[in-house]
Amino acid sequence: MGSKHRQAQNGRKVSFERNLKNRLALLLSRGIEPREIDKDALVKKLRANIEAINNRLKTIDANEKKTAELARMKAERAAAPPKAPEAIKEESKIKEVPAEGKGKKKKKEDNNPAKSE
Repeated sequence: MGSKHRQAQNGRKVSFERNLKNRLALLLSRGIEPREIDKDALVKKLRANIEAINNRLKTIDANEKKTAELARMKAERAAAPPKAPEAIKEESKIKEVPAEGKGKKKKKEDNNPAKSE
């Protein structure tokens, strides 16, 4: 998806900024006052698009930072010395389920003589 790439977002941002600059120049050449320019629908829309792209770029930065942090942690884990065999055996003993609890439970037989007749 192109919308999740920094390069695509930067291209859109440059385009919106160029269009905004052209629109502001056009409105100023017509002699429109700055406070009226701020009310122009197209100017509002272009500024909103630029702000939205800035938010997307911040999100992309956060995702890249998170990915780099996870890669660093993974590399540290891979570089760490392996556990001793005794430690692995200790962990496996803790995880074992007792032999009593492995089978199915049997139904209790009813010892009530009144029901058996």
